[in-house]
Amino acid sequence: MKFSESPLLSLRLSVGRARLVLILLLAAFAAMLVRALMLQGLDDERLRLRGEARKSGLERIAAHRGRIVDRHGTLLAASTPARAIGAYPEEARLTPAQLRELAASLAMPVPEVSRRLAEDSRFVLLKRQVAPKVADELLALKLPGLKSDVEYRRYYPAAEVAAHVVGFTDVDDRGQEGVELSFEKDLSGQPGSTRVLRDGRRRIVEHIERLRSPRDGEDVQLALDGKLQYLAYTHLRQAVEDNRARAGAVVVLDVDTGEILALANLPSYNPNDRQGLSGEQLRNRALTDTFEPGSTLKPMTIALALETGRVQPDTPIQTAPGRLTIGNATISDAHPHGLLSVAEVIQKSSNVGAAKIAEKLSPEEMWSMFVALGFGRPPGLGFPGEAGGRVRPFARWRPIEQATMSYGHGIAVSLTQLAHAYLVFARDGDLLPLSLLRRDAGSATGRQVFSPATARAVRAMLEMAVLPGGTAPKAQIPGFRVAGKTGTAHKLENGVYARRYVSSFVGFAPVSRPRLIVAVMIDEPSAGKHYGGDVAAPVFARIMEDSLRARGVAPDAAVQPPVQVVTTRPSGGRL
Repeated sequence: MKFSESPLLSLRLSVGRARLVLILLLAAFAAMLVRALMLQGLDDERLRLRGEARKSGLERIAAHRGRIVDRHGTLLAASTPARAIGAYPEEARLTPAQLRELAASLAMPVPEVSRRLAEDSRFVLLKRQVAPKVADELLALKLPGLKSDVEYRRYYPAAEVAAHVVGFTDVDDRGQEGVELSFEKDLSGQPGSTRVLRDGRRRIVEHIERLRSPRDGEDVQLALDGKLQYLAYTHLRQAVEDNRARAGAVVVLDVDTGEILALANLPSYNPNDRQGLSGEQLRNRALTDTFEPGSTLKPMTIALALETGRVQPDTPIQTAPGRLTIGNATISDAHPHGLLSVAEVIQKSSNVGAAKIAEKLSPEEMWSMFVALGFGRPPGLGFPGEAGGRVRPFARWRPIEQATMSYGHGIAVSLTQLAHAYLVFARDGDLLPLSLLRRDAGSATGRQVFSPATARAVRAMLEMAVLPGGTAPKAQIPGFRVAGKTGTAHKLENGVYARRYVSSFVGFAPVSRPRLIVAVMIDEPSAGKHYGGDVAAPVFARIMEDSLRARGVAPDAAVQPPVQVVTTRPSGGRL
């Protein structure tokens, strides 16, 4: 049977239903016509603007991050071009061979790349901080759906040598540690913006106009001397290894300006490769960690006694029998000395002598002196996490506490604070503010803490400490007169002094015209020696000697072999 002869074709709608269908069709066409007229006539401008808004938008223009350089202009941190590789999953239909090629170029597992390309998203980021050469080679493969954006990666030429000073940035080039964080506002600059035209997949097809140009970040010049920083780090690393120590730190200051010329810590890390970083590596111990400084504080106590006229350098102090009982506690010397002059109390590092001198002072006087030297508050460098240390209010001091504070126990300072305080002895009693940034001599004004006469008197005592009969003959440097003081302190564990030590030495040279201060701290040496004169003083000598020669400082003494005096010290002594 032919289709035209089908019985279904013979059926007819009723006239009423046919008219209803026709009316509905005509009404639908009329509504469509009215809507078209409204869209193309009345709402034309509004729709045009909405269309343009969907196609155009603002794109951020990143500002180039400023460089960090040392005092000589040597590069310490710079941003280098890098790429971010992403893909549009709907377009990235890759063959197994292409997928393997993409994963190999990005150094990523194939399953990870495959998983990201399978995400229900318009755009996925595959990997950031890709080297430009690798990105260009990848784009040359012309894989479908692949996209590359320009970004920056921070590079640190000094690596672990200056890591704790310079710090590092995150993947978005924002400062996270060190100078990178402290000077984030200066280094980061101000981003710009541009209006762009996008296609239906939100991809940029045209840059229409630049609305605001980016303002690149400013360079930051540090006071740091790259040569001295390398010397400090290298000698510190050797000392930590030789003494099998837990950690160590070194600070080098310019006596004339208060600049920090070197600041090294161990353990350290490479900011160019931060995988597997631990808190131990990140800690800037010279600024953030505090410890009981031990005998390195004795010169401050004696300086105060000299300044207030309680003693003179030759005033006799009886230290026999090498013990002093105050209340229920007993202070001991490493070995008994008998009658000592005030100068010899420093030279021999007598705890009993320092405590007896402190008895002549009031708690308020000692507290005021500690505060004037910068203890109890951060150094004010603007460095993240810099510690203020601990100086208890004098009104709560007991006699035994005042006695122990006279030789550096019961008080906590950072190594940077300790090095800073020694400026008053290297100079004529005034204390310059410290600076991480380069400054010219004479541009900073110091506060007078002690008189020039007191500073010179203590300076002479500190020189005696490194001569024969002193506690630090290993701090001597051929051709240079050196002054300084050892420190050895037990570490507190759960409120009890344990048989773990912090060994330290702070000194300056040349004595005839001090130029540099070097402070050394070795944490928990475990190779058989723990006294500051044995552990920290030799590190000081090596760093100071190399630093003076690197800066072209003329010798101020005849070149003679250093004299070392070997003394037998009973266990438990603190020098």
